[in-house]
Amino acid sequence: MVSKHGSKSFVAKEKIELHRVAHYTFFLGLLVAIITGFFYDSIRGVDVGTFSGPQVLVTSLVFLGFVVGLFNLTAKETMPFLVASIALMLAGIVNLSLIPAVGFLLRDILSNIVVFVVPGAIILGMKTIWKLASD
Repeated sequence: MVSKHGSKSFVAKEKIELHRVAHYTFFLGLLVAIITGFFYDSIRGVDVGTFSGPQVLVTSLVFLGFVVGLFNLTAKETMPFLVASIALMLAGIVNLSLIPAVGFLLRDILSNIVVFVVPGAIILGMKTIWKLASD
């Protein structure tokens, strides 16, 4: 028979592990978004089975963002993440391609980061609304 203290310890340890996996997922998603921003023109020409390179990229970034939003954020991280998400989404509207030499590169990188962050922001926003409605 497992004591209550032992089961709480197991649950806390499992939460820490999920939180750690989500942190690594965040860094992986950010890294993928930035690196693929450098090679976005090359990715456009790649076909993976019946899917094109950009479709695979977007699907991967959305999945990683979903994992981050579902498992990563604690209560103290909620507001900063949502504010940063809004800032990134607004920055994604700007026509960065007007900047000579690096504008197209910045646009591609920022677009990938927005695709990665938005699913997490949606999940976190829904969690926050649910918590507010429950209280």
